[in-house]
Amino acid sequence: RCIRARRVVLSAGAGNAENQRWDYREVGKFAKLVGESRYDLAAVGNDIEAQVYAVELAPQNGFTIASVKKRPKIDVMFDGLQATPGTGVVGIGDIVVVGSVTAKGTALATLPKVCKATTPANVVWKYRVVSLGSAGTGAVGTEGVIERI
Repeated sequence: RCIRARRVVLSAGAGNAENQRWDYREVGKFAKLVGESRYDLAAVGNDIEAQVYAVELAPQNGFTIASVKKRPKIDVMFDGLQATPGTGVVGIGDIVVVGSVTAKGTALATLPKVCKATTPANVVWKYRVVSLGSAGTGAVGTEGVIERI
């Protein structure tokens, strides 16, 4: 099955100011829809809505143009519980949300982080843990796979 990336504007605000533009360092981070065909970086506890796939280096009309994907499976790093990122364990079948984030302008040093959702029923864009990776524990700092349901 082919997974297509969608071209969108990436912006921290509705305008096209230089400090709102993105670059290649945002690739791999989670993003959320914030306006008409406009995405911004997701914050801790947000639903996992899309992942930045590619960023064009030349802005168009002052805006950053990029591609986001809504992937069926994503390799991630576990970051504990939503209420207390950095502590706790994630298990198979747990619904997850965005964990600790890397600031805009800083490239990811690890896989994107996810936390076990405190209230899974309130999560609109649901991803669940399907693999605890080679560590097999779901502990903070270990890697695994999540799947969109």
